[in-house]
Amino acid sequence: MLKFKPSKVTLAMLSTGLLAVSAPMYAQAAEEAQAAQGEDEVEVIEVRGFRRSVVESINTKRYSSEVVESISAEDIGKLPDSSIAESIARLPGLTAQRLDGRASRVSIRGFGENESGTTFNGREQVSISDNRGVEFDLYPSEIMSGVTVYKTPSASLEAEGIAGVIDMQTINPLGQSERVIQFNGQYEQTSFDKLNPDGDDDGFRGTFSYIDKFNDDTLGVAFAYSTMSSPNQEKRWNSWGFPTFTYPDGSEGSILGGAKPFVRSSTLERDSAMLVIEAAPTENLKMMFDALYVDFKDEKILRGIEIPFAWGQGSISPESATIDAETGFVTGATTQGQRVVVRNDYEEREAELTSLGFNLEYDIAETWALEFDASYSEVTRDIWSLESYSGTGRGNDRGVADDLSYVFDGGNTGATFGHNLDYSDYDLIQIGGPLSWGWSSALNEKYGVVGTEYENQLQDGFINAPSIDDELMTLKLAATKELDNDYLSEVTFGVSYREREKTKDSEGYFMTVSSFNYPNNPGMLSVPEEYRLGTADLGFIGMGDMIAYDSNAMVRDGYFDLLAESLTNTSHSTKSWKVKEEVTSAFVQANIDTEVAGLPLTGNVGVRYVQTDQSSVGNAFNTVDGVVVTNPRSDSHDYSHVLPSLNLSLKLDDDQTVRFGVAKTLSRARLDEMNASVSATYNQQPDSNGNYWSVSGGNVELEPKEALGIDLTYENYFSAEGYFSVALFHKELDEWIFDGNYEVDMSGVADPATGIVPPNSTGTGSGKINGGDGSLSGYELSLTLPFNVFTDALDGVGLIASHTGVESDLEDPNGNEYELPGLSESITSFTLYYEKNGFQARASMRKRDDFKGDVYGLGFDTVQVDILGETIWDAQIGYDFGEGGFKSLEGLSIFLQAQNLNDEPFTSLSGDNSLQVRDYQDYGSTYLLGFSYKL
Repeated sequence: MLKFKPSKVTLAMLSTGLLAVSAPMYAQAAEEAQAAQGEDEVEVIEVRGFRRSVVESINTKRYSSEVVESISAEDIGKLPDSSIAESIARLPGLTAQRLDGRASRVSIRGFGENESGTTFNGREQVSISDNRGVEFDLYPSEIMSGVTVYKTPSASLEAEGIAGVIDMQTINPLGQSERVIQFNGQYEQTSFDKLNPDGDDDGFRGTFSYIDKFNDDTLGVAFAYSTMSSPNQEKRWNSWGFPTFTYPDGSEGSILGGAKPFVRSSTLERDSAMLVIEAAPTENLKMMFDALYVDFKDEKILRGIEIPFAWGQGSISPESATIDAETGFVTGATTQGQRVVVRNDYEEREAELTSLGFNLEYDIAETWALEFDASYSEVTRDIWSLESYSGTGRGNDRGVADDLSYVFDGGNTGATFGHNLDYSDYDLIQIGGPLSWGWSSALNEKYGVVGTEYENQLQDGFINAPSIDDELMTLKLAATKELDNDYLSEVTFGVSYREREKTKDSEGYFMTVSSFNYPNNPGMLSVPEEYRLGTADLGFIGMGDMIAYDSNAMVRDGYFDLLAESLTNTSHSTKSWKVKEEVTSAFVQANIDTEVAGLPLTGNVGVRYVQTDQSSVGNAFNTVDGVVVTNPRSDSHDYSHVLPSLNLSLKLDDDQTVRFGVAKTLSRARLDEMNASVSATYNQQPDSNGNYWSVSGGNVELEPKEALGIDLTYENYFSAEGYFSVALFHKELDEWIFDGNYEVDMSGVADPATGIVPPNSTGTGSGKINGGDGSLSGYELSLTLPFNVFTDALDGVGLIASHTGVESDLEDPNGNEYELPGLSESITSFTLYYEKNGFQARASMRKRDDFKGDVYGLGFDTVQVDILGETIWDAQIGYDFGEGGFKSLEGLSIFLQAQNLNDEPFTSLSGDNSLQVRDYQDYGSTYLLGFSYKL
């Protein structure tokens, strides 16, 4: 049987602990390293800190059976990153989408976050979003030991994803050489001064870590606690849209419909605790329990002026209009007699994550081993998003109007405005709905204004309050048998079961000032003195100062009456649902260990069978006399897949490897698309399909998207600290999900108009269906280059760089081209670093081209928009006193970090015209000053 023969470089890394030795092959190599040091002189490579983490990440990639990318603990802890997403986004082929200024949603090789699986210590994770994609800003980087991204799967992986699987790992305490007690602290400052008088522009982070071993190194404990209060600020231009119109000469153009610019001050508060207990009471038995708890609160204060323009009440002066000749877009104009809405908004997003896992490995014989794994995770998320309106008078035609002008400057920054009123005057601007929004028959009836001049003029604010509860339980039992032949080293087989249930409840509330009374007191409410906070500066859009008050406190103290929007609005019934998945899997995987033409060939071959039962409980609803009428509705569906995989690694010599992978993979449908809640109308005449019901909403019978992936990679490890690789990848895509029609079983659902269950029980549904096909192809170039390969004088200087090119050809069932969410045709990143004698300096850049991404729209619905490409620079300098020779300060290091050093905005467009800006979000830069002290 062919045995792994380590090179001298490998022996050196093994002897200094730079190479993981968990696998049997590497354990044997470690023994050979001890013997080899007595026979040959081996150059011992002693690196620490960031350079050590680079070596560890390279070795994880080098000795993995699959195509992977990796980050070690030092890599995460010392890059200028507030969450794991920032670090992951620098890996080859990966990038991240920012959400409120923080990297959150990760894309792998052109696929959005919903097409990848995420695991924690190998177990699938729940999500605080409406769907499957994990928002990584929930996870603190400070308490993780590493991340591995699997770009090619193997049969034993417990998560699915066409794009790949991202596995976050905690530390194994028995694998540590000594006790660790460590304190980390950081002070954080934004480059913007306070944009809101009650906002934050500075914050802090702190982490305590403890790792130790007991009972003759048979019991290990690791504990970490991290707390964070992180500020983030934003100057945001946001448009309502750009309606088209026809000029007198017959040509078409477009104009600003309206805008909602504002300033945002956010504070992300996150408390996290991690506990790992590892026990090895005998040589044959190892057990590990891990627990993670995260308490997450993101508080946002938003103030701005909502400005109707073409969709407003004012008249646009033709002579004031400036028109772009090439596009017909009106780049500047003036509207006379316009009323605006002054907004004082508050948003709170709270989430709690609990993750528990237990793993047992038992060697029942010399060549047999068993593994049992059980886990439970749950996340709850509540959103409280409050809008408070104020203006010069209640309704469309009361109060003082303004003459407003706007000018687009030709870039992507949106427009600046001119105005004549003083929006910081508390006597002029008072609380109440200055425009007739939010029509509700229930609201009109509550206040007795039906048929009066105040009908449909009672919305003085609005509250969105959706909640999510996501729960996941998994069980796994597997066995491994070592083999003694010239082809396979071992075979692993097993079964697993996971049950996931995700519930979303949607509700909204109309706000009306409690002092409103018709006909006695139908006016506005002057802001009480105790809630006045001064002003917020909107100079960045030309609107000057505006009144600032504590709207959330006023709601809490009873200054507003609330009325549920769900009484008359059917949308909340569509958005409320429960989805359940039961997935049973069986797999077998053989590890390859042979040779071809005298060259070592390793890898694995396997197959995974997946059986899925999915079900959903929701509502079928309609409106009768303006009131929502609902009937409970449930549906279920089952399907199965066979997923074969092959990973081969051919070692050309000690430094060069060629990898080949082929596998069938799947990505499950979004949860909000496969729920049972529908809007249902019973028609007296059948449609073209012979159905009487017309249904729109979720589709429980959605099945996963499928792909056949092929990967080919060349890797050259020319140095213990350096390598380069060239990778080609291709995926054939099938059963994608698009809009279309399908048949719905409406058995037992009553006609809301009559309350009678009709004899015809089928309906024509409109929503998401499986169909369409296409492909995605690309390449990756990766390089880690230590400059000491050129001369010893440059020891400590290095470069980490990667470039990825991706293109796709995907069509919907009607043959129309479709662009994958998250796909940027070009992704580039690099880090230039220096680390020696205690001094550390790094500069990092990540760049991506334009892409389609998901953002939150009205009512926190997921909306897909066109997002412009971006280039983001981060930097860090630091000093380790122990490494610098100050033995009395051994264990102490300090650092200064800068995030988004180049002040790169987040920009999305409405259409192809670069002047039609949907969102321009300027976050500024963030600076962190911190220390780390290890006892």
